[in-house]
Amino acid sequence: MLIFGLNFIKLKLNQYNDPIYGFITIPTPFIAKLVNHPYVQRLRRIKQMGLSFMVFPSTEHTRFQHALGAMHLATKAVHALRQQQVEISDEEAEALYASMLLHDLGHGPFSHALEHVLFPNNTHEDMSIALMKKLNSVFDDKLLLAIEMFTNKYSRGFFHELISSHIDLDRLDYLKRDSFYSGVTEGNINSDRLISMMMVVDDRLVFNTKAVYSIDKFLLARRMMYWSVYLHKTSFVSEELLIRFFERATALIKSGKEVKSSSALSYFLINIDVNIDAKIASFVALDDADVWMMLKDAVLNEDTVLSTLAKMLLNRKLPKIKLGYEPFSTEQIQQQRVEFSKIHGLAPAQVKYFVFSGSLKIQGYKQKENPIQLCNQKGECSLFDSSPEIAHVHTLTKKDTKYYLAYPKGDGYFS
Repeated sequence: MLIFGLNFIKLKLNQYNDPIYGFITIPTPFIAKLVNHPYVQRLRRIKQMGLSFMVFPSTEHTRFQHALGAMHLATKAVHALRQQQVEISDEEAEALYASMLLHDLGHGPFSHALEHVLFPNNTHEDMSIALMKKLNSVFDDKLLLAIEMFTNKYSRGFFHELISSHIDLDRLDYLKRDSFYSGVTEGNINSDRLISMMMVVDDRLVFNTKAVYSIDKFLLARRMMYWSVYLHKTSFVSEELLIRFFERATALIKSGKEVKSSSALSYFLINIDVNIDAKIASFVALDDADVWMMLKDAVLNEDTVLSTLAKMLLNRKLPKIKLGYEPFSTEQIQQQRVEFSKIHGLAPAQVKYFVFSGSLKIQGYKQKENPIQLCNQKGECSLFDSSPEIAHVHTLTKKDTKYYLAYPKGDGYFS
């Protein structure tokens, strides 16, 4: 029994059991070291889909799961391209795996929901790059090639297109994964088919002409997932409420009022305009738990607006949201604000946190931004959207805009 115990202790986990792909094998010892680094382990504490669980209760999966899934698809892509005699060195392959594993390091609590709160002058990609550079110094420059691929500075452009393009490994994983956890089957794309149809021509990523219908379905699935899940009006208004909660908290802190939060989160609320490198130490200590703690503490805050916003989120007592294809008039918005102000005795500056309007916009396929190319075995290529076999070109390429008006429904918000 003692010998068995010692052998058991020596075992190292090199596989993860994933509900989407089955067993995911960590491909190299270096990638295993990256997986176990605190920067990557932190992604276990960041929800992949923000506040979507307010609508889809099972969307509790994390950025860590997605990072592993995207890395796993990178191993499949390398295998598929090598089968087509595309030369990919072991160094290049490992760099691609590292890029996919680390591509979302820069996401903060609830992913996209608080990006503009944490980085008013930057994006989560900027933080991802900053963290990759930090890791590069830790691992003796072993991430130099991965950073080149990630930032599109490597001479072989198809590697960056595998990381970021209309059909990249990131999207192939998150669409399939988010579809699975949300239960919205329209997003369940065939990632294996699309990867098997990838080709490289003049160091650019293209697709076999046989993939035309799979690409059509992929782009349609992504469009449907945006309107059905990612921009679902209830999860959207939840995230807008969370943003307004932080706007109020920041305003109170500026005026000298006390707002309880973790030291990591306090740093971002106080040091709004510092550069991205100065934020790293606090950022890597930040996850979803910091936000929940702040919301729970805020319930008892003496500021009525802040405490009410916190209770609305914690108790899922959300505003009503109306959608339309034309902007809501100033009169409609003002009417809702006046009514809400009369009922609760709030000043106009307070009402704006509860009654607000704006727009939702998507464009599934942007033809002018690195367009998808279809090529035959002879290397003869044409644009995907010029194919006569595509039945949904107009739907895929049009810009969709919906306008919204959000306002509290009923009573009991301030009790």
